[in-house]
Amino acid sequence: MTHQAPPTTIRILLADDHALVRRGVRLILDREPDLEVVAEAGDGAEAISMARAQEVDLAVLDIAMPRMTGLQAARELSALKPGLRILMLTMHDNEQYLFQALKAGASGYVLKSVADRDLVAACRAAMRDEPFLYPGAVTALIRNYLDRVQHGEEASEQVLTPREEEVLKLVAEGHSSKEIAELLFISVKTVQRHRENMLSKLGLRDRLDLTRYAIRAGLVEP
Repeated sequence: MTHQAPPTTIRILLADDHALVRRGVRLILDREPDLEVVAEAGDGAEAISMARAQEVDLAVLDIAMPRMTGLQAARELSALKPGLRILMLTMHDNEQYLFQALKAGASGYVLKSVADRDLVAACRAAMRDEPFLYPGAVTALIRNYLDRVQHGEEASEQVLTPREEEVLKLVAEGHSSKEIAELLFISVKTVQRHRENMLSKLGLRDRLDLTRYAIRAGLVEP
């Protein structure tokens, strides 16, 4: 009788700011012989430092997290570790988030409400370099594509640079310029310059306006 070689284990980094959600997701993943959660993070910034510190094959990131969103972390991780596969985990069936996730380098988008049904398949699809989308997302993508064809290409790219978005999120969360500088490894002067650029780009007046904009853009939860 021939023995099959054991499957290679997929090492997973899991990031979500709710410990209870992490526990539930870990239970789903650790049940599978080929999937193992080797690191857990409470926000995007922590996820990045963990991905730097140890070998992981797949990052499963919640979209809405403090300090740095899953979308921002996905962008950084794609640049930092091009071979790393990324899945977004979210409670929001939201087209805007879906498109941002795909642009940020994610290969899949899984709704928390059906994670027990979809997550394992999504992990395996990501490792095969195949996209994984729930049915509603496929519909949204097709509709978006047809709209673009109808109106001649899509509107111009995002107004803010990824770095400005990172600063904006931290400003909206109430961090001081000094704290932001430390978190992003830049000088206080650079933080202030980013803030001035954002105010002039967006035509806004002050911190309160920036916070309102960050909520509308889905960078922080109201």
